[in-house]
Amino acid sequence: MAEIFRAPKGVPDYVPDTSETFLQIRNALIDPIVKANYKYIELPIYEDTALFERGVGQSTDVVQKEMFTFEDRGGRSITLRPEGTAGVMRAVIEHNLHKGQLPIKLWYAGPFFRAERPQAGRYRQLQQVGIEAIGSDDPALDAEVITLAFEGFRNVGLTQFELQINSLGCAECRQSYRAKLSEFLTQLDLDEQTRNRAALNPLRVLDDKRSSVQDQLKNAPLQVNDLCKDCSNHFQEVKTILNTLGISYVENPRMVRGLDYYTKTTFEFVHSLLGAQASIGGGGRYDGLMADLGGDALSGIGFGLGVDRTLLALIAEGKTLSEQVCDAYIIALGESGRMAGLRLAHDLRSAGFIVEFAYGDKSLKGAMKAADKHGSRFVIVIGDQEIQDNTYSVKNMNTGDSQSCSASDIISLLQQSGGL
Repeated sequence: MAEIFRAPKGVPDYVPDTSETFLQIRNALIDPIVKANYKYIELPIYEDTALFERGVGQSTDVVQKEMFTFEDRGGRSITLRPEGTAGVMRAVIEHNLHKGQLPIKLWYAGPFFRAERPQAGRYRQLQQVGIEAIGSDDPALDAEVITLAFEGFRNVGLTQFELQINSLGCAECRQSYRAKLSEFLTQLDLDEQTRNRAALNPLRVLDDKRSSVQDQLKNAPLQVNDLCKDCSNHFQEVKTILNTLGISYVENPRMVRGLDYYTKTTFEFVHSLLGAQASIGGGGRYDGLMADLGGDALSGIGFGLGVDRTLLALIAEGKTLSEQVCDAYIIALGESGRMAGLRLAHDLRSAGFIVEFAYGDKSLKGAMKAADKHGSRFVIVIGDQEIQDNTYSVKNMNTGDSQSCSASDIISLLQQSGGL
């Protein structure tokens, strides 16, 4: 007996009917983004390893522990993309997009890869929808980015999530805060690995989820209390705009997120029913990243929203999305009926309807059962008599009523009954 292959550990399959919900969630997250005039960008699945080492940060868990890195046949170090921002920034610089109209507003969607211990909501292949807005430090742009994520989750139908926001300051005010935090950390009982991480970037310690570390951080200095005037004003204006737009949030002064490039506004969406893996998306501003990657000193802000985790949150709330409805199921009897049925299926699909055809040698009774299982709204039967009369027998599966219709009548019937 041949070996049965299975998906790699930590890589979820999405098969019908879950795959339909997955697509609906992704489209719902994308919808407000497109309406805000963000343009699509398709990114490579893998990039030069150095791009992520420099762009994401050497002190992050992503770079130190979680990247899928390998050598290609030419001996080059390649990494499967763990996040989207660095790749977008590389593409912007390479294709000189920053030389045009600013801000550049881009969106992307697809799989990203982290070598993590698989668990519910934490996969080695994770699916995200992301945006990046590059070339403006206007607080209104921060508010727009946050609002688009908020509206995306609302589109999905989620209600039990919370938006948390913070400011990590700019390079100048972070320098003085970093010194204060480093001094505080020297007084704590930390293991050698954590001390090494603190030496690279003390803010990474604030992101440590272990209770043994968090208990010692209760009196740690907070960046939000050490902002320069410009950063303080920037953060205040972001909050003022969110208030004006009716976007509810809470301030979380301990939030630093897991990537080194964040500055000023940072935010995260957490869901109350997802336990330890509560984050369903987040992002922030990264004003120095483009220059670090060899481009102009342009500011930027973006987010990544987890499609996998949004699906889990939807399930946790006990909600479902409307399923795709089959408008018509065509049953052809005899060879002449088969050819006419195939033509009708083509015409109805071209008109925008979802149509299934009874393939194979199903009996009329078997085909009717199949139509019912597909959830089809109408069944269209085409046999010798229908061919002779140049009409089709159409049965409404909800009411049980049947009638004879011409092809044009069928289109009108499907439209009037809510097909389009």
